[in-house]
Amino acid sequence: MNVSVQYQIRGHSGNQIAASIENAVRSGRLRAGERLPTVRALAARLRVSPTTVAAAYNALRGRGLVHGSGRRGTVVNRRPPLLTRAVFPPPAPGLRNLADGGPDPAMLPSLKPYLARLDGIPGKYGDAENRAALVKLAARQFKSDAIAAESIAVVSGALDAVERVLQAHLRPGDVVAVEDPSYTGVLDLVAALALVAEPVAIDDSGPLAEDLNRALKLGAKAFIVTPRAQNPSGAALDRKRAIELRHVLAGFGEVVLIEDDHAGPVAGAPAITLSAGREHWATVRSVSKSLGPDLRVSVMAGDALTVARVQGRQSLGPRWVSHILQDLVAMMWADAKTPARLQTAANTYACRRRALIEALAYHGIEAHGRSGLNVWVPVAEEAAVVNAMAAKGWAIRAGECYRIKSASGIRVTISTLTPEDALRFAADLADSIRPRSHAQSA
Repeated sequence: MNVSVQYQIRGHSGNQIAASIENAVRSGRLRAGERLPTVRALAARLRVSPTTVAAAYNALRGRGLVHGSGRRGTVVNRRPPLLTRAVFPPPAPGLRNLADGGPDPAMLPSLKPYLARLDGIPGKYGDAENRAALVKLAARQFKSDAIAAESIAVVSGALDAVERVLQAHLRPGDVVAVEDPSYTGVLDLVAALALVAEPVAIDDSGPLAEDLNRALKLGAKAFIVTPRAQNPSGAALDRKRAIELRHVLAGFGEVVLIEDDHAGPVAGAPAITLSAGREHWATVRSVSKSLGPDLRVSVMAGDALTVARVQGRQSLGPRWVSHILQDLVAMMWADAKTPARLQTAANTYACRRRALIEALAYHGIEAHGRSGLNVWVPVAEEAAVVNAMAAKGWAIRAGECYRIKSASGIRVTISTLTPEDALRFAADLADSIRPRSHAQSA
């Protein structure tokens, strides 16, 4: 039992105990990954019944603040749905930032020409929630990639879409099959919705069919897959793997399929979908990586019921995504110059991925990244490597936050890493993994 944690918790009712724990999480006195006392231990110290403590813990689980972790008991979530201290603080001044996962600003189109073309007439209540021009362009893109586009929703970013689809079909306690390693935002979102993540092993071609089959047999009601630009691994589906995954999914017709195609045209890999013939599905495309992170616009194609549920719930809250943002995206997509710009970005990122992987291979270091903005490098000691690279001037991301059961590694964002810089980075990483003193003694 963690005594220091135990004595930060107060209260005599379930609500008071839950509020005490929530305040400790919000203030940072209880940190991500810390284990709470057992129900019986805390009940004995607070002189309340175990039922009261259990009710408090259940309430916190339902709100996504904590989760059960087998023999470890109840643990504070990595990123609970509270405004807390940043889990990923910005890199220290002077470090080259290869940690944030974002696009190269130089690869993003300027907004000025498009802003100048806005008509300046503010939107108003009663306007159609989704701009017809944007929906038409989105439908054309989806159809060109063999994705059904009869029903389309406009939402605020890829994770917003994932959250809305999960809420439309699942309930707290339901199991969700997720890639392992997986984007930390997906793992945190699943936990915040009080859902249970079941890891599915992946390789460079995406989820392994046999492991997906295992996860679905365990009762997973949804499957979240990144068809290309998988974060953090850079995996991308190929035709063979897609056939294998479709065969598995065919045996679980009730499972909700969510495809997070967040990088879209700059992923550097063809669009492949598993959605054909599914009863409930959604394919999400964000513009954050291709047009700019501040354009909080994603388009989502899906079956009619799923899209109707997402739009219905949206209409009760934010109502619509800013029409100004929708108009900007529509103008960019309609611009005849945009396809060439996006292809240039995709080619540039591909060149930078390849340069880093080849530079690492020269030093005998394994690395993965078939698509997207990141390269995954297996390492034995994540924290030691991250700290050693920081000492050499590089900010990278430890893989712990992305993993459930998969092996350790580091994530390197390549979006701004030129081939020349990749050579220096690879040499520094080799030195960090195999210090010269050790190599010389060997």
